[in-house]
Amino acid sequence: MRPDDAVRRAAALIQDADGLLVAAGAGMGVDSGLPDFRGTGGFWRAYPPLARLGLAFHEMACPDTFDTDPRLAWGFYGHRLALYRATTPHAGFGILRAIAARMAHGSFVFTSNVDGQFQRAGFAEDAVVECHGSIHHLQCTRPCGEAIWPADGVAPAIDMDACRLVSPLPACPRCALLSRPNILMFGDGAWLPQRSEAQYARFARWRAKVARLAVIELGAGVDIPSVRRMAESQGAPVVRINPREAAVRHGVALEMGALPALQLLAEALGIDKNQI
Repeated sequence: MRPDDAVRRAAALIQDADGLLVAAGAGMGVDSGLPDFRGTGGFWRAYPPLARLGLAFHEMACPDTFDTDPRLAWGFYGHRLALYRATTPHAGFGILRAIAARMAHGSFVFTSNVDGQFQRAGFAEDAVVECHGSIHHLQCTRPCGEAIWPADGVAPAIDMDACRLVSPLPACPRCALLSRPNILMFGDGAWLPQRSEAQYARFARWRAKVARLAVIELGAGVDIPSVRRMAESQGAPVVRINPREAAVRHGVALEMGALPALQLLAEALGIDKNQI
């Protein structure tokens, strides 16, 4: 299918919907300048000190690192926390909001990203599912209880030559042991899922109200297919936006990055720049 035909067909699927599910993976943040850590090479380009140590993403994104080398673990996550706080979401987020504003039930976001970019872009906090948790929330590493709290008080100072935290290690306010991001990591038996479970419950209530759902999936990979599975499980055609592996069984594939595809969709839907 020619790209312009695919965009028109995608716009037709969205046009008459009464609710929009935005399903987003790491590729959604690339146009904002965020790394997607695709492959070991991509991860090491973002964190050269970890390349020198020979550490792969799955070894850093692991709760064991907080036990064996907490300053290295917090060097990695602290840098990401500061990076996400400083990042301005790209214009594609505004296009998605403008699309949803036309629908009776608005939008809900399902994302594997932990960066909080949808909330920064103006999406309602109570209309987002973060299936892998959020870097902007903390929990105890033990954990000593079920508490999950905002990371607002953490101001990480990082020695990027070594990828190590040099400011004080964040502590659990209840037991004073080390705290960690409330993110589902690899081999993670200590993640507290209560915050994400509450998000799923809100999504289920919203989904029950929507009769004509539109699904736009953006930048979701196949290695960890949480986002793709959610998008495909809704009984609605999927507009899949991805520069790689964009094929979709039921829907339309737009084989390009998130921002260019959304700009074309906005044009096809007649969304004025002043609406974004």
